Amino acid sequence: MEKIRVEDAIGKVLLHDMTQIIPGIIKDARFRKGHIISAEDIEVLKYMGKEHIYVSEMNENMMHEDDAAVFLCDMCINDNMYATEIKEGKVELKSKVKGYLSIDRERLYIANSTDEITIGTIKDGNVEPDEKIAGMRVIPLVIEKKKLADLKKKVGNKPLLEIIPYKIKTFGIVVTGSEVYHKRIEDKFSPVLEAKLQKFGVKMIKKIYCDDDKEMIVNAINEIKNDGAELICCSGGMSVDPDDLTPYAIKSCASNVVTYGTPFFPGAMFMLSYFDDDTPIVGLPGCVMYSANTVFDVFLPKLLARVKVEKKDFASLGYGGLCKGCKICHFPNCTFGN
Repeated sequence: MEKIRVEDAIGKVLLHDMTQIIPGIIKDARFRKGHIISAEDIEVLKYMGKEHIYVSEMNENMMHEDDAAVFLCDMCINDNMYATEIKEGKVELKSKVKGYLSIDRERLYIANSTDEITIGTIKDGNVEPDEKIAGMRVIPLVIEKKKLADLKKKVGNKPLLEIIPYKIKTFGIVVTGSEVYHKRIEDKFSPVLEAKLQKFGVKMIKKIYCDDDKEMIVNAINEIKNDGAELICCSGGMSVDPDDLTPYAIKSCASNVVTYGTPFFPGAMFMLSYFDDDTPIVGLPGCVMYSANTVFDVFLPKLLARVKVEKKDFASLGYGGLCKGCKICHFPNCTFGN
């Protein structure tokens, strides 16, 4: 690659986009890749701070930044995403559907540990149609093809990113607690839960109120399951008080108890279990009723996409698992649940 004065660049073909920045007005490519520099362009280039430009003779061992960005894009993309137009050597990925975005962090780390490679993504979780989820580019104007080929061998053929459309469409609620069952207080949990699930297009098909009675709760859970609910939510009765029997009832129904207790605040008393057909049963502590961002909200997109959640998923997310209680909620774009 050779550096030449812009005055000597007349007639040369630009190998990359050149960005012009005017604060508050524009930050965009002033000259696009392939532009033939004319005498009229010289003063503009100098105004942009370009006293020199680089020219290069491409060879079969090198790849241009645009082609390299496409190469990185192909390492990331799956069927539920689409790529934007290449701009300034960068490609972005957007979602085609509403669903759960899953990112292979270990392989993404391998990619970004490779010199001259950059792939940035949003966090795992819910994504909406046309939402930006990732951007990628290489740092130099040209890069060795071998470096990209070696990286592909390291990360394999499976895309680094995956968007899984939501599969669960129905749920049921078991509302526990003598105070609600005997109508001493109003049920304020169900409306909050319905609103949370409605955002994902999930419909409530049945709700059963239960006293603080283990067998009654067990029967309610099984009844809702038999009526076709794809997710069963049990509200209340999740503490260690002697009258709180919801965890014991869930354990009696489930074939796999993933966790009772999480390193998330709010949401420490959350419980996740599965029937033998992988239908999830969740025990929801009272914080889900009054807090916008709990452990349930972090894992709900994953559950609705039928991505199996394991104990290690909770343990590993203790880092960043404390809600700071900001006056303006930044969830999910905050450290909570990172």
